[in-house]
Amino acid sequence: MGAVTLVTDTCIGPGGERRPEPHEGTESAAELNRAVGKQVRLLRERAGWTQKELGNRLGYSEDLIASLERGRRTPQPEFLDAADDLLGAGGLLSVTKEDIAQAKAKARVRHPAWFRDYARLEGEAVEINFYNNHDIPGLFQTERRARALYEMRKPLLDEETIEQRVASRIDRQKILTPWPPPMVTAVVEEAVLRRPLGGWEVHKEQLEQLLRLGRLRNVELQVMPMERTEHAGMGGPFTLLIPKGKPQVGYTEVQNHARLATDAEEVRILAARYGTIRAQALTPRESLELIERMQTSR
Repeated sequence: MGAVTLVTDTCIGPGGERRPEPHEGTESAAELNRAVGKQVRLLRERAGWTQKELGNRLGYSEDLIASLERGRRTPQPEFLDAADDLLGAGGLLSVTKEDIAQAKAKARVRHPAWFRDYARLEGEAVEINFYNNHDIPGLFQTERRARALYEMRKPLLDEETIEQRVASRIDRQKILTPWPPPMVTAVVEEAVLRRPLGGWEVHKEQLEQLLRLGRLRNVELQVMPMERTEHAGMGGPFTLLIPKGKPQVGYTEVQNHARLATDAEEVRILAARYGTIRAQALTPRESLELIERMQTSR
């Protein structure tokens, strides 16, 4: 079987940005966000506060409050509880948490066409191996980290698209919880773990998530230190996975182009390269110790 290139998505936005395909639950979730946002604005104005003042009292930025009031961002449960208490809403905001969670679940879009084949194979994989030199694997990202990454995309994504993609990414992580879980290994560059994308609070939360996942019996997380003088991964990031009952496949994604490799010789080369990368990286124990030091250094 030859290698398959997945670049046939018809939902292409300005600058080649591929948009997710619409889902029937998306609009209802957006409508609920707008309705809750109007309630927050009404309660805030009744209290005589500006968006900045409300944000300061709750520990959120003015921009985030503005986005929530416009319905451009899905309010998180902790925000609804805090705002309900501060604004004296008497449960008006807190009671919406369950409805928002249900609408958010329904609004999880199908993956874009260019990613769908990989997502299907990942969902049935018994083994997944990541090499990442620019970011943390999506399966390991926190919700806040994923959102920050989509918010900094160029060309810009609209708020609804960001929420849909964050939900889809987080939804993929459920494959780590069923029994038996897939065996997952990952090698991440040290430089990635030292770059506080999204800000230090988001970064610290991400490091905590990596420590938690790295201690799971089915996960082996390794860090490639910056001091290495030899590096087998200079060709870029890639993923190897073994779907249940099927041969191993490779996957690469760069600049909006995704490629699923099924050619046996090409996959063999990727697997050999990954073995060398793992040998050059810190051991899982050394890697967790390094992440712990990073976490406490600031």
